[in-house]
Amino acid sequence: MTPPAGYTKAKPGEVFRLKRSLYGLKQASRQWNKELYALLHSLKFKQSTQDYSLYTRTQDGEFLVVLVYVDDILVTGTSTSQIAAVKLALDEAFTIKDLGDLTYFLGIEVHRNDKGIFLSQRKYIKDILVDAGMEECFVAPAPLSTGLKLSPEVGDLLDSTPDVYRRLVGRLLYLGITRPDLSYSVQHLSQFMHSPRVPHLKAALHVLKYLKGTLDTGLWYSATSDLKVTAYSDADWSSCQFTNRSLSSYAVFIGSNLVSWKTKKQQSVSKSSAEAKYRSMSATTSELVWIQGLLADLQIPVSLPITLYCDNTSAEHLPENPMFHEKTKHLKRDMHYILEQVAAGFIQTAHVSTANQLADILTKSLNSSHHHVLFAKLGLISKVQLEGGI
Repeated sequence: MTPPAGYTKAKPGEVFRLKRSLYGLKQASRQWNKELYALLHSLKFKQSTQDYSLYTRTQDGEFLVVLVYVDDILVTGTSTSQIAAVKLALDEAFTIKDLGDLTYFLGIEVHRNDKGIFLSQRKYIKDILVDAGMEECFVAPAPLSTGLKLSPEVGDLLDSTPDVYRRLVGRLLYLGITRPDLSYSVQHLSQFMHSPRVPHLKAALHVLKYLKGTLDTGLWYSATSDLKVTAYSDADWSSCQFTNRSLSSYAVFIGSNLVSWKTKKQQSVSKSSAEAKYRSMSATTSELVWIQGLLADLQIPVSLPITLYCDNTSAEHLPENPMFHEKTKHLKRDMHYILEQVAAGFIQTAHVSTANQLADILTKSLNSSHHHVLFAKLGLISKVQLEGGI
């Protein structure tokens, strides 16, 4: 190690000791987090145990929330004067840039009116289309063709351009923040990142054709919606033709507003559709427990029991029957968990027809008409609808 040019105080063989972390060093992010935590703690903010990036404070009858993503910070609350004081404290400590009212955050565009908030990633989608050379492509009515099942072994390998596929799927993953209608498609495409083939790239480009036709689409959060939490749980039994594992999905709503969703392949093979859907119900229940804790931090009361909708009668009845028998003894862990939540009055199961199962869009590729019906029920609207009045 040599001293920088012009520094003459160092003697031969001496090294430097850093008194603070420098940007770019691997410990820098950790040190920044500790510094920010110390400041917010001194301002009487409490860190959420559900989400460590969330800080809340109740002071003089006013409630404030600070949300942190690395060095991007959102501040909101019931008192404009307290918000201004927090921003001043942040500026004195770190010299911040105040961008005013929230309009753009981490690639998410925020449009607000008296009726609610509209979240979209229009600019991000346009950047993806331009980067892929698909600005003038034809429009597809659905993300993937109905019943499409891609194979890790069929088709020519993308030997020269595998990174093109990986980059595209990675960008689609981030787009899922405001586009739950892409959840199944992206989950399916992300299975082939290690060895992408020509059919995989064609399917990914088909998703871009769908995005071209839904460029202005985003999530709508109504200001007049109630705060009742409901959830839909679904599973596509043995959907993976190579591992025979099932696909779980859930969609959680607060009133009419979609707040959480997920599509994920199950870790083990299920022996029946009821078993697959029961495992999905267990995962959904875990998510509901976490959401209740997060809402408690935000001082939002949750009315119990939370209704969990399922379209499988057998899976629906299992939590209400504590009897274990030969066909379900291997499900004891999941069954005990849901049984405890039902007995505690935290959730109650309810049947929903397959046609009205909103989580269905998260587990399979549907025909365009059914896709757009569920698309609208998830709270996805276009900017044209927003500007025309909802």
